[in-house]
This record gives sequence, C-alpha cells and structure tokens, in this order.
Amino acid sequence: MTAKKPASLRSLKSDLSRVYARVVKEAEYEELPEFNEAMLARAQINKGGRPVSANPRKLLSIRLPADVIDRWKATGPGWHTRMAERLSSVR
Repeated sequence: MTAKKPASLRSLKSDLSRVYARVVKEAEYEELPEFNEAMLARAQINKGGRPVSANPRKLLSIRLPADVIDRWKATGPGWHTRMAERLSSVR
C-alpha cells in the first residue's frame, strides 16, 4: 500500500502549534469515568460494511455477442441484475 503525502500544516487551516502546546491538567482526568465490567458488557463492535449475503455472488467471465449485451444495456440501469434473474429462472 502506498501512503499518500501527509497534508501540510498550512492546508489544515488550524493552529496546530497551539493544540500541541496544550497541557492536560490533572483535574481534567477526573472528568473521565473509569471503565467497569458493566460498561464493557454494553460495548458493541461495529465492523461496518455490507451485511453478508445469504446468496453471495461469484465472479465469472463469459463472452457474449455484442448485440446481446447491447440489448440488455438498452433496458436501462440494473440490467446486470435483470440478466442474473433471467438466468437463474432457467433451470
């Protein structure tokens, strides 16, 4: 993975030197609650992304005549799904 060049301090439009220089006082630590077992039991992990499909799709390469593809594309957006439905109904 190639890392992108980090943003320059000027492009962030914030006073980072002031943020870096700030010292957290001891009283501010008291504002944070201590973790306990009840808090950890309520914790949820959200992995994000799409849910796992009950019928996942597989990648398949197939060569079709150009006129067949053009006719399906002419039906508008979602032609891949309609083609898959039509193919799955033929059993």
